[in-house]
Amino acid sequence: MKNAFLHGVLSETVYCSQPTGFTDSALPNHVCKLNKSLYGLKQAPRAWYSRFAAYLVTLGFSEARSDTSLFIYRRGADTVYLLYVDDIILTASS
Repeated sequence: MKNAFLHGVLSETVYCSQPTGFTDSALPNHVCKLNKSLYGLKQAPRAWYSRFAAYLVTLGFSEARSDTSLFIYRRGADTVYLLYVDDIILTASS
C-alpha cells in the first residue's frame, strides 16, 4: 500500500496550483481541481481511511465501538481482528 493515499476519494472540492514543470504556458494562472487525494493534503489520510473502512465493511468486518481503527470479523467460531493505524495488523483465531 505504498500509494494508498492516491486512491482516497475526496468528499470536498480541492484545488491546487499547477505543479512545477507542468505549468500550462497558455494559462499560467489557472489551478488544478483534484479528483482524488494526493500526499501532503490534510484530507488524504481521512479520504483513504474512509474508503478502506467501507471496503472492510463490504467484506463482513464491523468497526469496534471502542476504537474505530479496530475491525472485527466473526464467522461461526472463528474471529479475525484487523487493526489499522499506519500499518495493518491482522490476527485470527485459526
